[in-house]
Amino acid sequence: MDAAIESWFTRRTWQEPDWTPADLVAAKAGRRVAVVLPALDEEATVGAIVAAILPFTYGPHPLVDELVVVDSGSTDRTMDIAAAAGARVVQREDVVPELAPVPGKGEVLWRSLAATTSDIICYIDSDLIDFDPGFVPALLGPLLLEPDVELVKGFYRRPLRLETEQADTGGGRVTELLVRPLVAAFRPELAGIVQPLGGEYAGTRELLESLPFAAGYGVEIGLLLDAHAARGIDAIGQVNLGVRKHRNRSLVQLGAMARQILAATLARCGVAEAGAALVQFLQVGGEWLPTSTELQVSERPPMREVPSYATRVPEPDVVPEAAG
Repeated sequence: MDAAIESWFTRRTWQEPDWTPADLVAAKAGRRVAVVLPALDEEATVGAIVAAILPFTYGPHPLVDELVVVDSGSTDRTMDIAAAAGARVVQREDVVPELAPVPGKGEVLWRSLAATTSDIICYIDSDLIDFDPGFVPALLGPLLLEPDVELVKGFYRRPLRLETEQADTGGGRVTELLVRPLVAAFRPELAGIVQPLGGEYAGTRELLESLPFAAGYGVEIGLLLDAHAARGIDAIGQVNLGVRKHRNRSLVQLGAMARQILAATLARCGVAEAGAALVQFLQVGGEWLPTSTELQVSERPPMREVPSYATRVPEPDVVPEAAG
């Protein structure tokens, strides 16, 4: 490993975070924290995740001031279950309503900035299984305790079930096969990031509202590359979250995801590309037939540039009471 990368890794990687929620509450110094769960048809998992995070909102000086699920057009009971578990649920159309929504995870993460008012935003994916609520204080620690850190990425062991065996992968299949080679080629300063595509991360509002958001699956790599370009490598940290379990996607689904990630990366590295659809092949009745997925390249501007953002009327905070 390059000496500069190794130096950053030593200073900005927390392998065994030892701060407690009480430490972080004491360090908030008036700052407010929002936890945001983007959701699309996650009725099977979202309720347990909200319920696990909810205790961090209790008390006169809570660690978490806003717990919000931003829905991306669910057709199942995601919104009802999330609300019943204690979250404030926001539909993507309810914020920045003058702009029609476009498909993609990045779209709801971008709109969440207008749906919250806190100084620090922590994103947690809503499809996690056996969710560990310790993810939240782990991600918040560097932002509350280290004055120069503005973006914190989580990393973890990701069990992957392949047929009947379980394999541990360092960063996921798209990360290992696509993103690490791209980082090595175009932005080697970021080679020390364990999981650049991880969906669990936190950042300061000041940083996040100043960056564009890729509307689709390119959002995580886009934010990482843009944060690095805007603030430098020392503004980025990473924390070991232990184990993360979620549903594994098929190779065909991952291929379409990788196409969006590639487009977002090349755009931020100044490389022009054709923008063509992704052609994949499926075996049907013994024949290999082509299927095409159009490239989604929608980008949202920095939220601070949206006129309605500065004049929005925030929703009042509702702090739940502890059960019993």
